[in-house]
This record gives sequence, C-alpha cells and structure tokens, in this order.
Amino acid sequence: MNPKLIKILVVVLLIITIAGAVTLYFLLNKSSNEGEGMSIDDMVKYSHTTEEIRTDLNDGNFVLIQFQLITNSKAALEELQKREFQVKNEFIKLSVDLTTKDFQENLTELESDIKTAMNKHMTEGQIVDVLIISKVIQ
Repeated sequence: MNPKLIKILVVVLLIITIAGAVTLYFLLNKSSNEGEGMSIDDMVKYSHTTEEIRTDLNDGNFVLIQFQLITNSKAALEELQKREFQVKNEFIKLSVDLTTKDFQENLTELESDIKTAMNKHMTEGQIVDVLIISKVIQ
C-alpha cells in the first residue's frame, strides 16, 4: 500500500477515536450531574424537607402536603433552605387549578412541576429530585 494512504488512514482513525472519547466523557459527566449517579448518602446529605404546606383545591377540598427536595451540592442545599418560602409559593400557584383527583393520580407531574419551577429560581446548583413524603386530603 501507499505510505501516504496509510498515514491518512491512521490520522482519520485517531481523530475518530478522540472525538468518540470526548463525546463519551461529556455524556457520562452530564448524567452524573443530574442526580442519577448520586449515592443514597449524598441524597440524604443534600436534601431538604419542607414544612407541611396547606392549601385549598379547586373542588373545595384542602390538601396538606410535605416535600423532600434533593439538590446536587451543599451550596444548592443552603440556597434552597433560604428559598423555602418560594417552594410554598410555587406549590400554591400550581395547586390553584388542581382537584382531589389530581392529587390521587398525577403526583409525578406535580413533583416535576415543582422541580422545574424552583430550578428557575436557583443560582447555586439545582434541585435534582422532588419527592412527596406526606399528603393528606380533606
């Protein structure tokens, strides 16, 4: 074979290998930042339990609910603790149109909505998960 052709093939293979390694690094690094790779110890360490929040629902009933919010860093946890009043506010805004049926069927959607709303406020990290740990409807 032509030596020039072999050099070109080696360079192309080297470039493809480097590009693949860089892509793999960013893909793996991104998923670990989203809380999927967090250990249970880190989840406990960076989590905040809200006070119970009470509000009325669109169908005349009341809900008493409590959240566990998991952040991705100590700085985010400290910021979230200062922003608990905003968690309450965002929940009340989101619950204006909700009914008892929504609280019996769509809890995952509510958790996701709280997470999205609060991450808009966060400046020192992110909330990676929101869990409902207590719920009473009356």
